[in-house]
Amino acid sequence: MERACEPELLDALPFSDPDAAHSRRDLRIINRLMRNEAWFERTLPGLLRPGERVLELGSGTGELGCRLIRQGVALDGLDLWPRPQAWPKDHLWHQADLRAFGGYEPYAVVIGNLILHQFTDLELGELGARLRRSARVVLACEPARRGASQRLFAALAPLFGANHVTRHDGRISIAAGFVGDELPASLGIPREGWTTSCTATVLGAIRLVALRSA
Repeated sequence: MERACEPELLDALPFSDPDAAHSRRDLRIINRLMRNEAWFERTLPGLLRPGERVLELGSGTGELGCRLIRQGVALDGLDLWPRPQAWPKDHLWHQADLRAFGGYEPYAVVIGNLILHQFTDLELGELGARLRRSARVVLACEPARRGASQRLFAALAPLFGANHVTRHDGRISIAAGFVGDELPASLGIPREGWTTSCTATVLGAIRLVALRSA
C-alpha cells in the first residue's frame, strides 16, 4: 500500500460544529484503545533533561498535553485550534500552522500524536529541517499503514459509535500512515548523530523515538 495524503473532514469543519465535536470524542476513544497517551506518559519523562521544554504538535483539545503537564512536564501546545479552556495558564498555547510556525528554537523536545500523517513527505522534510536545528528528542505516534489496521478500524468504529467524519478520516489517516522507518526518513533525521527507533503495535500505531546523540 503506497502512502497517500488526502484532506480530512475534521480539518475543514468549524471547531463548534456538532460533527466536529462528535469526532473529537471519537478520537479520545481511539487514543484510549491504541494506548497512545499512556505510551507518551511512560516514554517521555525518562528522556527529559533538567530545564528542557517540550512542544506538542497538533495539541488539539489538550488531553495529552494536560496529562503530561500533571506529571510535571514543562510542555507547551501548538495547534490551529484555539486554546482549550482546561489548558493551564502558565503553559503557552501557540495557535498556528506547524508548517509556518517560527518558534521551534526554545524546544529541545518535540512530540506529536496522530498529527504527522496529515502532511506530505515534502512538508515533513521541511518540518524536520526546522526541528533538527534545536530539537534533541522527537517522539511521535502515528497510524501504521497496513491492511490489517484498515480492517480493525472498520470493525471497531461502529462499536464505539464513530460518526461519518471519524469513519472517513480514520480510513484516510491509515492510508497516510507509515511503515518501517519511513517517518524518520520523511523528517530527514540522519542516521549519523541520531538514534531512531520505530515500533509498530498490534492495535495499529507506529511509534518513533528519535534521540540526538551529541
